[in-house]
Amino acid sequence: MSAIKRKLKMGMLGGGPGAFIGDVHRKAARIDGNIDIVAGAFDIDPEKSKQTGNELGLDSRRVYDDYKKMIEGELSLNKSERIDFVSITTPNNWHFPMARDFLKSGFHVMCEKPMTISVDEALELKSLVEKSNKVFGLMHTYTGYPMVKLGRDLIKKGELGKIRKVVVQYPQGWLSKPIEKEGQMQASWRTDPKQTGAGGSIGDIGIHAANLAEYITGLRITEVSADITSFVEGRPVDDDANSLLHFNNGAKGVLFCSQISIGEENNLAIWIYGDKKSLEWHQEDPNYLILRDGDKPMQVWKRGNQYVADISKAAARATRLPSGHPEALLEAIANIYNNFTDTIRRKEDKLNLDEELILDFPNVDDGVRGMKFIDAVIKNSSGNEKWTSI
Repeated sequence: MSAIKRKLKMGMLGGGPGAFIGDVHRKAARIDGNIDIVAGAFDIDPEKSKQTGNELGLDSRRVYDDYKKMIEGELSLNKSERIDFVSITTPNNWHFPMARDFLKSGFHVMCEKPMTISVDEALELKSLVEKSNKVFGLMHTYTGYPMVKLGRDLIKKGELGKIRKVVVQYPQGWLSKPIEKEGQMQASWRTDPKQTGAGGSIGDIGIHAANLAEYITGLRITEVSADITSFVEGRPVDDDANSLLHFNNGAKGVLFCSQISIGEENNLAIWIYGDKKSLEWHQEDPNYLILRDGDKPMQVWKRGNQYVADISKAAARATRLPSGHPEALLEAIANIYNNFTDTIRRKEDKLNLDEELILDFPNVDDGVRGMKFIDAVIKNSSGNEKWTSI
């Protein structure tokens, strides 16, 4: 990456006291020193928004009571002072209106997944992005890991041959009990369909598993046959989902996600089987990629080595430290911010950057696919069709 870059100014929506992902975004976005956080509307409660602004040392005039006041306030500033982009880290039901209004006001947008809470909203947002000529990024975190990029590039180069089968899982255990009834903030909104949308576990983590499968393989899920369940009594959204998958090249797949798998933490993992070789990657041990060949010993590829860079420019670009020094979640998110903001710089400053490498981040099309996936899983599980098309 270029040593000297114009620093971009970031505003944030969400991420106030008690929030999880907003603070993670703030840490990750600033890792490489190319982004400054200068404004925000951090909480629906103006006093809590001010509290977060104070903690971040922001100018109090740029800590806003709500996102509409933030748009108004930033537009009143000279272009050189106002934010370049906004990062949306709120509950899901706010993603669409916030992204819509900031795009219409001339700002670039980074948004947490899922992009919206309905397919209709997703399609409308895609149309807005195309009309706006602004950069839109979607935070599918796991596409930012170097070894995920290596796996994708190995498949692109034909190392695995034709892909036949994909198995992807994402078990967690943190919602095994009805902690939303105890006022646990993260559980409360994630189990409320008005805030999270129709999908519970399938919309929160299943969408990550589906995105990861498509990103690494380069394939598209075309049909699903699903079974979703709410095991915790009274919970109005699913907390466990199981789905068979059909891919556009004829490959078959299995996807399961669960938030009631007691003892599991964040065990996202994927196995991809071709007609020559197979690969395996685990999010909880992300610096290694396993490659298997039926006629040779198993290989373990390790992040940060030159042999990885020789195969994958994207993995090399996403690596900051030598091998043996672990990189993980914050760096993966930082990689997505880097590509997103370099795309903004290339668009606005006409920098000579490698287009293929910097465009390697999830976008509005991934957001539409994610919403169509959630919609198909829910429809299939509640209906009588054997398979539901995406």
